Amino acid sequence: MPLIESLSPTLLLTLVGVFVLAGLVKGVVGLGLPTIAMALLALWMTPAQAAALLIAPSLLTNVWQARPWQRLPALLKRLAGMQLGVCIGTLSGALLLGAPTGDWAQILLGLVLIAYALWGLFGKAKQLSPTRERQLGGVVGVLTGLVTAATGVFVVPAVPYLQALGLSRDELIQAMGISFSVSTLTLAAGLWLNQSYASSEAGLSLLMLIPALLGMQLGQYLRNRLSPTLFRRCFFGSLILLGLYLASELLA
Repeated sequence: MPLIESLSPTLLLTLVGVFVLAGLVKGVVGLGLPTIAMALLALWMTPAQAAALLIAPSLLTNVWQARPWQRLPALLKRLAGMQLGVCIGTLSGALLLGAPTGDWAQILLGLVLIAYALWGLFGKAKQLSPTRERQLGGVVGVLTGLVTAATGVFVVPAVPYLQALGLSRDELIQAMGISFSVSTLTLAAGLWLNQSYASSEAGLSLLMLIPALLGMQLGQYLRNRLSPTLFRRCFFGSLILLGLYLASELLA
C-alpha cells in the first residue's frame, strides 16, 4: 500500500517530529539527517518507504552544504572517481537487489547503523596517500552505492574514506555535502527503477523539508551551546541502540 494512503494524523506528526530531530542533529554536527531519519522511520515503515521520504530533505540540505561554489570544481575533480562509483553501485544494487523491503532490509539497516556508530565512536582515519586515494576512490564509491541501494543509508564507507583524505574541516563538510547529494539523487533513481518512488511520496518528501530545515536552524543555534563530544557520543550511542533494535529480527 502506498504510504500516502495509510497516512494518519498521528503518523504525520510522527514524521514531522522525526525530521525535526534529524535536522537538529545535522545542524549540530554537519551530518546525520538521512541516517537518523532512516533509523527512526524504519520503526514505522519499510526502508524503501523511509528512503523515498528523505529524498527531498536530504538532497536540498546537502546541496546547500556543498557550498561555497567557487571551491566546488576542485573538490568535484578530486572526488569524481568516488562519485562515479556511487552511481554505479547504487543503480546496480537497485537492479540486482530490488527495493529495500522486508526483514532482510531492516536487519541490514540495523547492522549498517551499528557499524557506522562504532566507527564514529572508536574509529581513527589514517590519511591516505594520493596513490591510495585514487586506487580506493572508485571502490569505496561502489561499496557505498551498494549499501545505499540495500538500506537507504549512504555514510558507510563514504564518511571514513572522506575523513582519510586530509581535508580541512570546511572542505570535509563540503565533500560530504557533494557525496550525499550524489547518493541521494542515485537513490531516488534506484527507487524509481523499482517503482518505489511515486509522485505522492515525492510530494510528502518535499513537505518534510519544512520540519527538517526548522530542525537544522535549531541545531545551528545549539551548536555553540552544547558539548560537541557529549553530543556525538549521544548521537552514535542512539544509533547503536536503534541498530540493535532493527537487527533483532535476526533472533526472532
